[in-house]
Amino acid sequence: MATTKTTTEILSALKQIPDGYLNIMGYVDKSEVNGPGCRAVVWVQGCPRECEGCFNPASWEFEINQLVAIDKLAEDIIKNPHNTGVTFSGGEPFWQASALASLAHKVKAAGLNVMAFTGFTLKELQSESAPPGSQELLAELDILIDGPFVQSLAINSPLSPVSSRNQKVHVFNPEFKDQISWASDQIEVHILKDGDRIVTGYQGWLELT
Repeated sequence: MATTKTTTEILSALKQIPDGYLNIMGYVDKSEVNGPGCRAVVWVQGCPRECEGCFNPASWEFEINQLVAIDKLAEDIIKNPHNTGVTFSGGEPFWQASALASLAHKVKAAGLNVMAFTGFTLKELQSESAPPGSQELLAELDILIDGPFVQSLAINSPLSPVSSRNQKVHVFNPEFKDQISWASDQIEVHILKDGDRIVTGYQGWLELT
């Protein structure tokens, strides 16, 4: 689906985010349905695609939602002894690629792995027209699931790690080639300190109420 905002408009909106910070829609510090093992999940704010059937329409707008310091977020992820990694979702992580690359570098230095979902294809992210910092973030990833959700191609199977048939799993770290089996039949409900509820699981579905 074509984007509803131009790259210039998106980059202008992203200038609202101070250096050293991320603009996020949500965060949980322990999940077992968003990648291999137990991991933190960061849902970034902002995605121009507005795909039909999107699981996270609250993530579309680029206005400031929750500003979090990269250093503080890295500290929170690392201090959970159960975490083996972190997953970036959204929203579109690659529109905040440089900040996420910095976060990824910090958590990888602590021995954790990093995974991301994106509406871009890997080829698009490797091109000159990719969002700023895309190559930095790609270099930090162990796993990437690429491609926009296409409702007409939806799989609707608890046995699939992707949500629609156009999406692909790219395993950059061979250590994880036999670990693509998360969220096969699981749903998680997280009650946050402010009372918000996050429901997440197969197909990466997220609901904030």
